[in-house]
Parts: sequence; C-alpha cells; structure tokens
Amino acid sequence: MLVNVTDAKEMFEAILSTIDEGIHAVDANGITIFYNHIAAKHDGLEGEEVLGKHLLDVFPSLSVDTSTLMKVCQTGEPIYNQHQSYLNIRGMLIDTVNTTLPIKVDNELVGAVEIAKNFTKIKQLSEKLLDLQAKVETTKSQKKPASHNTGASFQMTDIITNDVAFNQLKSTALKVAATTSPILIYGETGTGKELLVQSIHNASPRQTQPFIAQNCAAIPSSLLESILFGTAKGSYTGAMDRPGLFELADGGTLFLDELNSMPLDIQAKLLRVLQNGGIRRVGGTKEFAVNVRIIAALNEPAEHCVREKTLRSDLYYRLNVIHLHLPPLKDRKGDIPLLMDHFIQKYNFRFGKLVTKTTEEVKAILAHYEWPGNVRELEHAIESAMNLVEGDMIMKEHLPLHIVESDFSIINAQTPALQPLRQALAETEEQLIYRALEETNGNIQQAAKLLEIPRQTLQYKLAKLKLS
Repeated sequence: MLVNVTDAKEMFEAILSTIDEGIHAVDANGITIFYNHIAAKHDGLEGEEVLGKHLLDVFPSLSVDTSTLMKVCQTGEPIYNQHQSYLNIRGMLIDTVNTTLPIKVDNELVGAVEIAKNFTKIKQLSEKLLDLQAKVETTKSQKKPASHNTGASFQMTDIITNDVAFNQLKSTALKVAATTSPILIYGETGTGKELLVQSIHNASPRQTQPFIAQNCAAIPSSLLESILFGTAKGSYTGAMDRPGLFELADGGTLFLDELNSMPLDIQAKLLRVLQNGGIRRVGGTKEFAVNVRIIAALNEPAEHCVREKTLRSDLYYRLNVIHLHLPPLKDRKGDIPLLMDHFIQKYNFRFGKLVTKTTEEVKAILAHYEWPGNVRELEHAIESAMNLVEGDMIMKEHLPLHIVESDFSIINAQTPALQPLRQALAETEEQLIYRALEETNGNIQQAAKLLEIPRQTLQYKLAKLKLS
C-alpha cells in the first residue's frame, strides 16, 4: 500500500513526538516548523505557543548571537553538545545541552533542527548539593587542617589524547593503580602530572580514602618537615599535638610534587617512612604506623636530579619502582586540535559564548608553537582568546601576542631565501639526475627510463654537468 505525502508527514511527526528528547525545528527565517511535546515540557510551554512563531519572540532572552538554532541558520555549521541557559516566555530559567544541525535540501540551507536534553533539575540539585557540601566543608575545616579536605576529582577518562604513546601510558597507569607500590613521575611543568596522579588514585582500591597533594617547592623547608610528619606538644614554643600529611592521608594516597625541591635531610626521613611504614612527629618519641601510597613527581629528569644532588640516590631507587614519563605537548602535537576543541567548549560554557570555529591561520600558529608551558599554556591561550572573541570564530588577533610573534620568528627562520627560478630548476634537475643514477647503479639507459627522457638527452645533460 502506497503512503501519500500527507500521511507520511503525519507518521514522521508522530515518530519524532515519541522520542524522549526535546526536538525543535525552525525554517531559515527562524520560524518554528516543528516542536514536540518533550521540548514543550522542557520549556514550560504549549506547542501552539511556539509553532508558527519566530523563535526570538517566544524566547526573548535569546538573540541572534546567543541562540544555537539561529546561529546554525546563519552559518550552516552544526553545533554539538552546547550548554544553553535562557528564560522562556513565562520567565522560567531553562538549562539545556543542545545538538543543533542544519537542514539542507539540494545543498540549500532551509532551516535547523535542535535536539535538547533538559538539565534544569539536575543543575538545581547540583547547586543545592554544592551548598550543602560547602557547609559541611566549613564545619570540617574548623576541626581539621585545610589540606585534609583536598580530594581527587579527575578520572582517567578526563585525560584527553589520541597519541599512541600517551594512551599506552594511560593503560600502564590503570594497571599500576591496583597495587600499593610507590610511583615516580617525570613531566615538564604543565603536562598534567596531578591530573594523572588523581586519576590513578580514583582507579585504585584507595579511591574512597583521602587524597592529599603537596608541592614541596611551595613550603619553606623549615616548615615542610612539620607539615609532612606533624608536631608533638612542646617540641618548640607554642607547638601542639598536630597530625601531619602522612597521618591525614592514612589509608589513601600522598602526592609529593617537585620532590627535588625537598631538602635532603627530609628526603632521608621520607625514605625511612617508605622502608618502615611508620612516622614520628617532630619533637615526639612515639612512632605512628601509616598506610599511605606515595606518588612523587619531578619536573626534571631523575638522573639529572641525582647527578645535581637535589634527589638522594637511595630515595630515587626506592621510589622508582614504577616510573611514568609524561610527554610534553611538543611531542604530541596531534593532540592540539583535540585539546583546542575541549577548551573552547569548556569556556563556551563558562563564558556563555557560542564559538564553534578557528581559522586555518590560528591552527597553523598553534601547531608551529613549541608550548614550553605545555597543556596548561594551551588552555590559557584558548581562555585568553575566548575573552576577546566576539563572533563564533577565533582569529589570529585573539591569540596572545607572544605566541603569534614566536610563530612568525619560527616561520621566518625556516623559510629559505627566494631563489631565481632558473637556478632553482637547474638544482632540482641535477638532484633528480643524481638520484636516478644512484638507484640504477650508474646505468644511463635505466636512469633515462626512470626519468622518462631519451638516453641521448640524459647524456647531453651529464656532459653539461660534467658528470661521467
């Protein structure tokens, strides 16, 4: 049985109406042509209040620049997983995550369709949870040092990469997460050492136990010992019985960043903890047993630190049971486009923008740059650009000046001086003749065939080049 056009349209609309997500379609002028009941439920509206009306009349808090549907109608480019907050006609605040696609007929843009997931209630619940958590943390902070409230929030899936070596590193990290062996990590500043360490903790059996991170360079050496091991009452004027980070991290993970900044005498005490599993507070006589997994990080190669005597060799050998090397961004430049998209989406959400593109010039500049600050520097560069961009595209003028200038210096240094065309052609011809003779072991007949020229022509050119 043949289905006529009217019946097919009704069937199609019935199918779309059964989908458990909001679907909103507009024509190229922004007039709503389809609006299912889930979308109406999200927006707190009735279908007849929206159908046949202009999008911006129904949602007055949106504009041509902030509406994902209108943006796609303008550009013809899809927008994926974009957060959007807006007021509907009744003044209700709606939070959604939208995927918006262009509708094209015979390659002509005729409208746009949006699939929306409503996160309003989830966001409200999250905000209430954060308020409750803040009250709990305030109470806890009155009883315990602030460092105890440090948690691990990152998972291995938060580490974004398509790099084969980095993915292998992630696989290794997941395997060693299940054990209790100490781990030594080397990575330049900004490569994401703490991100990896938190991911290891959250993939381990200790994930419900404390995670405490301490940068050894951030604390004066005179205080570091008491912060790590705690203090006993009377050990110095005003000293109280106070637990250190080892006691607070008992059962969990203690991450010591920039270990090579730790004084050598404290490194000796750290080695003793690793060997005996016990700590003694500063000025105390009693030893406390602690069950803490130590993960330490260096921002210089371990061998260099040992050679320069900023890392004890015996501590290095004890910690280096598992060694993980985080590659710098310059060694995995294939990840730059992936990371750019991630940071653009992050700051779209944070700044309420709809940036969807970068120019080819920007991509080339970011690909050429050496990234001494690694992923952290890339994120800051994108954040800086997102502060300046006004439309939907990041351009060169939005990038930090030092990155643009560095790119030009690299390009200028790599670009050879322009040669006269006749000279360049002669040099290229000579190189091809050399290669052909090398590949044929000097056989002129075979070399001529390889170059697809007559044998006599090749002999003439050889004579001209004074080659036998």
